[in-house]
Amino acid sequence: MSRFIRKVSVGFVAAVFMALVVYGQVDNPLNRLVPREEMERIFDEIKTPYKYGVVLQHPDTTKMVDSPTIFRKNDVWYMTYIVFDGHGYETWLSESDDLLHWKSKGKILSFTDGTWDANQKAGYVSLVNTEWGGDYSAENYKDKYWMTYLGGNTAGYESGTLKIGLANATTLTEAVEWNTTHAPLLSPEDEDVRWFENKTIYKSLVIHDKLQHTGHPFVMYYNAKGDTAKYESIAMAVSDDMLTWKRYGEHPIITKGKGICGDAQIAKIGDIYVMFYFGAFWKPGAFERFACSYDLINWTDWDGADLIAPSEAYDKTYAHKPWVIQWNGVVYHFYNAVGESGRVIALATSKDLSN
Repeated sequence: MSRFIRKVSVGFVAAVFMALVVYGQVDNPLNRLVPREEMERIFDEIKTPYKYGVVLQHPDTTKMVDSPTIFRKNDVWYMTYIVFDGHGYETWLSESDDLLHWKSKGKILSFTDGTWDANQKAGYVSLVNTEWGGDYSAENYKDKYWMTYLGGNTAGYESGTLKIGLANATTLTEAVEWNTTHAPLLSPEDEDVRWFENKTIYKSLVIHDKLQHTGHPFVMYYNAKGDTAKYESIAMAVSDDMLTWKRYGEHPIITKGKGICGDAQIAKIGDIYVMFYFGAFWKPGAFERFACSYDLINWTDWDGADLIAPSEAYDKTYAHKPWVIQWNGVVYHFYNAVGESGRVIALATSKDLSN
């Protein structure tokens, strides 16, 4: 058999197998729980017992800072974050040389007049490299950088019907307005909306899955609330081109049936995908959790200690909304802290960096 024929045959067999998996004729070998010993190993790898403190706060302390997304370009770290001013959300950009000291560069998603997203534009950079200890670059796709955002036209704190918008730009590192002329990607008013997301949709994360576990290269995780399911769960959607999205599966992938599970971030440690997310109100307060998967679809939830929980004056009310990276042997866990300093971005690490 020639090399070409052998290659085609192998490819054909793989395609047939995946088709059988999709249509339920055979079991997917990846569709299995992550063993307890592996979950414990991951916990030991990602835990950050040392709280460094507040790393980003708005100069006007009446304004609330929220939801960090961290990426790297040209040896500089960047963070997008959102600011609530009592009216709604806008998205800002900051930079750092060391992950500890951050300087704001300015606004990149602003309020507009007369649009579906006039009063809410809370953005999260898409296609950030998920490799644990990798370069944490944000991928340029079709000559653009991409960002999904929580959007709506009702003033107030996450008020009204919220949808997922799409923005793009030709630069990641400058404080310029991103293009937001796209129609909403997902809405609680869509015809194919599911029972647990027909009230409103919150934060979203888009990653590039080059292995295409779902059969699609782009995967979105987002949290949403239903009319009867009055709690937040994490759901999935998929796309082939970043522009058109379809919901994946019939049920949430992470839920407690009460309170909140939300704000997923994905990292790949070896052959295991780790989902960082926050929990709230299914036990007291708000706190950081994680789950693990072999295929991005079926998740094993950690049942041990919180990754981060309130303990300091600046996070005594809530410690939630994660972005976690590993750099030069140190794990950096950025999170939204609410306490005596207002709503700020705080940091915990795997090594004591306070000195």
